[in-house]
Amino acid sequence: MGRFFLVLVLCGGFAGAPYRACAQDRDAGLPDSPSAASSTSSGSDSASGDQPSQREVSWRSLPKDFLHDQKDIWLFPVQLAKGRHWLPTLSITGATAGLIVADPHVMPYFRSHAGNLDDVNDVFDSSITIAAVVAVPASLMMAGYAGHDPYAVSTSLLAGEAYADSAVVDLVVKAITRRQRPTDIPPGGNFHNTFFAGGKSPFKGSSFPSGHAAGAFSVATVVATRYHKHRWVPWVMYGFATAVSFSRVTTMAHFPSDVFLGAALGYTITRYEVLRPRVNF
Repeated sequence: MGRFFLVLVLCGGFAGAPYRACAQDRDAGLPDSPSAASSTSSGSDSASGDQPSQREVSWRSLPKDFLHDQKDIWLFPVQLAKGRHWLPTLSITGATAGLIVADPHVMPYFRSHAGNLDDVNDVFDSSITIAAVVAVPASLMMAGYAGHDPYAVSTSLLAGEAYADSAVVDLVVKAITRRQRPTDIPPGGNFHNTFFAGGKSPFKGSSFPSGHAAGAFSVATVVATRYHKHRWVPWVMYGFATAVSFSRVTTMAHFPSDVFLGAALGYTITRYEVLRPRVNF
């Protein structure tokens, strides 16, 4: 049990992504390398002073940006050791721990009512939801190039960067925790003691945290932040991410705690690492 809570603390540490800010934005000048000049686009918020919406990225800078993100993410425990960011870290860790305690009492309800949710679950099938999440940045990319809108192209690239960043953390935590999925529990079995389940791996069904939730919230956070002047965009994007995440519980693919931590990872890594302005490096 002590080993489990050590892992949980580490997971919460990763979820409380760095709250640092850099002095200036990246500059790029080519049409396919979105720059600060893209503020003329209808979706740009650079004049608003909302720093996260100003960060730009290009195809050329993307690999280096991704490695920079990963370095910051995995060195986050150093920030905790310096006494920084403890409040959000403990908040996410505490909420996750509380949900883990509640999981065995919640999941029997969804198992017994699974038949009532068949139509909903068909709509939110795993492959459908993945395709829908990927379709968001893909559509922005096509629309950006078709409409000569570098801001939209940059938003699409940032969404891809955020998705990849959250996926790496998600897979590492899955490999450590090796949690059984609710569907792995036989009828009549209980939902306790699901962690460290032998052969489970991130590529063979490990449950904790939810990759769907992490991916959906990472993409939603990019689009909602970059286009927040359109008031309906955040509602639509976060509503979509929430629906995708909740469907992972109703389909018995994940526990509520899996979904919560996945969503927290996707949001915090994106909002406080991927979207923060940075100097050239």
